[in-house]
Amino acid sequence: MAISTSLPHIHNSIRPLHPPPSTTTTTSKNLNNHCVTRRKAFIFTSTILTSLIKFHHQETSHLAIAQQTDQLDQEEDRIVQLFHEASGSVVFIKDIEVAVSSKSTLVTIDEDGKVEGTGSGFIWDKFGHIVTNYHVVKKLATDTTGQQCCKIFLADATGNRFSREGKIIGFDPAYDLAVLKVDVDGVEINPVTIGTSRGLRVGQSCFAIGNPYGFENTLTTGVVSGLGREIPSPNGSAIRGAIQTDAAINAGNSGGPLIDSYGRVIGVNTATFTRKGTGVSSGVNFAIPVDSVVRSVPYLIVYGTPYANRF
Repeated sequence: MAISTSLPHIHNSIRPLHPPPSTTTTTSKNLNNHCVTRRKAFIFTSTILTSLIKFHHQETSHLAIAQQTDQLDQEEDRIVQLFHEASGSVVFIKDIEVAVSSKSTLVTIDEDGKVEGTGSGFIWDKFGHIVTNYHVVKKLATDTTGQQCCKIFLADATGNRFSREGKIIGFDPAYDLAVLKVDVDGVEINPVTIGTSRGLRVGQSCFAIGNPYGFENTLTTGVVSGLGREIPSPNGSAIRGAIQTDAAINAGNSGGPLIDSYGRVIGVNTATFTRKGTGVSSGVNFAIPVDSVVRSVPYLIVYGTPYANRF
């Protein structure tokens, strides 16, 4: 009896080796939920990181574009300012043949004058000396009838434009240079800033200001394409050391300045190769180096002839 009554107690005290089915299911669900939660957290974190990376790239791109735009704006402003400061020293030259009246007296330029050509030049000094190409004023320089003259359009220091008749002072066909003079009494004018052609480098920026086809104060831009070129002069000799540039130089640009990035004159625009039969610039243009101009112009102002012709 004692044994039979204790058996149930023993049986009840025995615990199963495996948990009941309901406990296993609950644990599995909890494990799955934990994995899902971690997966969602990982996806959420990845999404945030991706968004942050995209935002960073966008911000970097926008910043780079803004910097490039700012640099372009600064470069444009610099060129605009360069032109504004230099163009006031550039003149427009009209080569005019004045008709003779029935009384054999010359009429004024404005009354009846035939424009035979146009060109450019620049103010050399405050006394009204103008430097240009010889071929621009060749008819005036060689005129024996008194019918040739030139009218020069220029600006004073405040930007007001006016015109004067230009008188030939001297010329040097060997270097295609000439000096004119206008009466500037009572008028303040701005001479150009003279630079140097020594030390120029192929590839550096340059700018041509002139009056192509009569369009006043035209700016063209380019680079120094070559140095030490040789081009023919009006008297058939060679001009050595010419500057080659792709800054457009067309009819009417002759005699105008070629300037550097600081507004200093580095050459006098003088010639261009044109496509045969078209008259259109080929992009191969030439300027007389300013160092040659600096050597020649003072003699032309004082003596009317180049140094070589004095001996």
